[in-house]
Amino acid sequence: MGLLFPESSTAFPFVTLFINLSGSLALGVLTGLWSRRPARWWLRAALGPGLLGSFTTFSAVFYAVDQYARVGLHGLWIGYLLATVLAGLGAAWLGLRWGTNWSAKGTARRSQ
Repeated sequence: MGLLFPESSTAFPFVTLFINLSGSLALGVLTGLWSRRPARWWLRAALGPGLLGSFTTFSAVFYAVDQYARVGLHGLWIGYLLATVLAGLGAAWLGLRWGTNWSAKGTARRSQ
């Protein structure tokens, strides 16, 4: 994504934010789905921290925050950090709700 949409050192890092939010949403969905129908431990490990952990770039967030702080772009690093944490939690919560609802609908269909 960074190659397709390069970011300047003084611009808000929307690409990294999008990647992290979509990863948080996907992890929330999986957690919700697995709350009603647990998956095998190796599948949870492979998809959760494995695939989605490597997809998200939370280490890039803290690198960017450090770089912005070093050059005095305090509003940018504070805004980016707050957006990442708050929107990430919101995306995970939304994904959890979706996954739980989908799982409940699937369980109801199978029991009929």
